[in-house]
This record gives sequence, structure tokens and C-alpha cells, in this order.
Amino acid sequence: MDVSLTDGTVVHVDVAGQGSSVVLLHGVMMSGRFFGEQLAGDLPKSHELIVPDYRGHGASEKVQHGHTVAHYAQDLRDVLASLATVRPVLVGWSMGAMVAWEYVKRYGCDSVAGIVVVDQPPSDFGWEGYEFGLMTVEGLAENVKGIQTDQRAVAETFADLMQHAPLPERSAWIVEEIMKVPAAVASTILTDQTLRDYRSFLPVLTCPCLVAFGLDPKMNDPSAGQMISDAIPGSEFVTFENSSHMPFLEEPQIFDSLLTRWISNLP
Repeated sequence: MDVSLTDGTVVHVDVAGQGSSVVLLHGVMMSGRFFGEQLAGDLPKSHELIVPDYRGHGASEKVQHGHTVAHYAQDLRDVLASLATVRPVLVGWSMGAMVAWEYVKRYGCDSVAGIVVVDQPPSDFGWEGYEFGLMTVEGLAENVKGIQTDQRAVAETFADLMQHAPLPERSAWIVEEIMKVPAAVASTILTDQTLRDYRSFLPVLTCPCLVAFGLDPKMNDPSAGQMISDAIPGSEFVTFENSSHMPFLEEPQIFDSLLTRWISNLP
């Protein structure tokens, strides 16, 4: 279905199932297609799954404005209001975790039933004294240059890094999904999300949190997940042995089972 946001931008949203609401938030330059295993699996039997494509991504309108993590959180508010969704569980994968954190910063912990962080450190930038930053200034500049000059090569690199065991057919559609994002949009939102830092926000989170990381450190060090869990009071940390950046795609049945169990224990 299509949803018109406050500023008139039209975004695509997949909705399936019934029950308590679970919102699946994709990563930078990705799309809701990455959650196809969840939409086609058992989760919709017990939960309403809401899977939006951010503006400029996937099947959503390719507008050139509004591409910040904070604005995506505002867009999410519009989507949930249009669906009359109250206090969902936000499952944020990669940059989607930042969108979830930003949503709670803006609208409060009472606006959600809980947050699931999937393979995303509190910052991707290599701040001084911070060990989990993937990006330096030089690295960010190289990625922006790559997106502007050979976007497909960047997409192919991301597709490989995100998989513990890359599969040619899967890699092919991942690359095509990334290529749906206009280069100007991709470089803008990659820069914005890279320079965000949620380390100081984690200890003040009061909503239930589950932190899930793949054990393959190809993309992110799973130790970052333990650090996040230690920083968020009362949170739970789980790992996936045969996953890199996408445990919901590489180990979907285990992921869905853990998610269902965690949600069933929410107050």
C-alpha cells in the first residue's frame, strides 16, 4: 500500500497479519524487501507486520529532500498514524536501529512497546576513543565518491559484506534494491547516518530492548552488541552463529522464533 506523508511524499508500506504491531525498519540504501522471509513466514500469524520503505528507497517516491535519520523517524510517525498503530515493537536493522532510537528520542519510550536492535553499533563513525566505528573521514569520502561514480560497485561490496555466506542469486537482488536509491539520496543519507552518535542515549532508554548481532564480524564487531546491551538497562543480547549483518535473512526461522519469544514476554 502507499501512504502519503505530511509533506505529500508517497511511501510504500507492506502490511501483513494481525495482532500486536511489529514494525521492521530497513538499513541505509536498502528496502523492505530484505524482510521478505518475515512477511512470508509465521510472524504474521500472531502479529501485524508493518514494513515501510523510507522516502527515496525501494518502491517509495524518489524525492530529493528529507533524507536524514531524524526525518525518517518523523515519516515513521506519519505512517503509524495513517495505520492507527499504537505502541508497536520497532525492529531496527542497521540504520533502522538509528531510526528507532530517534523515534523514541522524539516521541518518548511510551510510544513503543519495545525496540529490537539488529546489528547496528550506536555510531558508525570512528570517533576518538571509540572502537566500533566503521568509517573514518577518508572512508566516508571514498564511499560518497564511489556512490557518485560507480554506485553498482559500492552496492556489490555491501552485498558481500552483509552476508556470512554470500549466495549469487541473493546478492543479485540485493544489488538491484540498493540501485533503486538515487545516488544523490544514497550519499546524503549515508553521510547523515554515519555521523550520528547514540552512545549517550542508550543508558536513558527505559523501554524493553533486545539486541541481536551476527557473529561474523565482516560488517560489525558483535562485541558492539554486548556493549549496547550493557548500556541499556534490562536489555537482552543474542547472537547468530551463521550470520553477518542480516540474521533475519540468513537465519530467518531462528530470528523469528527469538523475536516471537521476546515479544511474548513483554509487559
